Amino acid sequence: MLLDKSILELAAGLRQDEFTSVDLVNECYDNIAKYNDKINAFITILPRETAIKQAQSVKLTSPLSGLPFVIKDCFNTSGITTTAASHVLKNYIAPYDATVYKKLLTAGAILIGKMNMDAWGHGGSSENTDFGPVKNPWDTTRVAGGSSGGPAAAISARMAVFAIGEDTGGSIRNPAAWCNITGLKVTYGRVSRYGSIAYASSFDTVGPMAKTAQDCAIVLETIAGVDPYDATSSPISVPSYSTLLNKKVSDLTIGIPDEFFQAGLDPEVKTAVLKVAEDLKNAGAKIKNLSMPLFDYGLAIYYLIGPSETSSNLARYDGIRYGQGREFFTDETTRRILIGTYALSAGYYDAYYKKAQQVRTLFIEEYKKALTKCSVLLQPITPTQPPKIGELMSDPLQNFLADIYTTSQNPIGVPSLAFPCGFTKTGLPIGAQLVGPMFSEDLLLNIGYQYQQLTDNHLKSPLSKGDLEGLKPKP
Repeated sequence: MLLDKSILELAAGLRQDEFTSVDLVNECYDNIAKYNDKINAFITILPRETAIKQAQSVKLTSPLSGLPFVIKDCFNTSGITTTAASHVLKNYIAPYDATVYKKLLTAGAILIGKMNMDAWGHGGSSENTDFGPVKNPWDTTRVAGGSSGGPAAAISARMAVFAIGEDTGGSIRNPAAWCNITGLKVTYGRVSRYGSIAYASSFDTVGPMAKTAQDCAIVLETIAGVDPYDATSSPISVPSYSTLLNKKVSDLTIGIPDEFFQAGLDPEVKTAVLKVAEDLKNAGAKIKNLSMPLFDYGLAIYYLIGPSETSSNLARYDGIRYGQGREFFTDETTRRILIGTYALSAGYYDAYYKKAQQVRTLFIEEYKKALTKCSVLLQPITPTQPPKIGELMSDPLQNFLADIYTTSQNPIGVPSLAFPCGFTKTGLPIGAQLVGPMFSEDLLLNIGYQYQQLTDNHLKSPLSKGDLEGLKPKP
């Protein structure tokens, strides 16, 4: 299957006429026809004929030229519906393109669809959507993770070469872990948010999702950089990430925060994540245990500031200027709006929102302190294996707790790389994350790449004999 190949292998194959961009497009659409009804990863599938026409005329000017990709349905795309997985925007067509989308088109990549997600980014399972839940390709009775569940499921089931997701509190990393792909939550400001429908503006980040760390590095080279339309985008120059992957890990120290491995973490997940430390140690890295005592407050900070910002951001969706009325908000979205409105209200602002911002500052110092003792931090991504569909949505508190290990990085702005690190005894994927200092994407991608040279978890796909049977790898 062509879609099992890396981006560099595909780019080389196109240039050497081993296959064509049309072949890639057709393989994507063939897999969509086979698997999407079972997975429900797409909200909008662009016409095959349109993609083929683009593939026939593409000029190979970059490694992404001629490669089919998908994008989470929270990014504006002129002429194509953008829904944020909510019936509030069911028929909304933006008059302009998100910067990340425009950069990919300029690079010659071919959009084939817009992906299902938790509405407005509110959720960790891609069940809080008006377009039906996304199902995990490894076990379609389970969730794919969220809120970027559609992009993750599509990459896992080989329906696209790479994807663009958005991460506010784990929305790239959570589904990457549960679908056995690689995903990067970038430093705040590394990639422009212009044209992305906002959840929490001071947390939101835009990043790549793909099979490998190397693929993510190549995509990041294209989408990163300052944007005059986004005042929060960083003017720091963009490294050539894909050429910085071959450094050995022998000079690095991997920090293990004790608080991330306490009660509540599934034993199989804990074992798999700590095995990453063992593998990196065998490759020459040093391992250092350390403490981050403020960890217990991370979820509370996120779920005060995040809903406060979303209550403000979603106020524009009143059905008067565009879209439909607020009666189309889901229960989960309504819950977050109410929490945020309450935290910002007179008499409660100082007690909740202001206090959360003060603790946020302490958390910044906590991460800075930890990262002076080590090169990067190794952490779990999710506390559990992928839950059955319906389990998280029936328990709002458990829905919040699904993001317990991923919500402390976004308020600080630091980057985090999620990557496959094993499977449960029943064959379900497990992921780990590496967290580094601001603008250390090159370091994270380098370690991720080196780890993926030692292991083959990232090469495994749920596709077997033409359907979604699941590979059931040996643990």
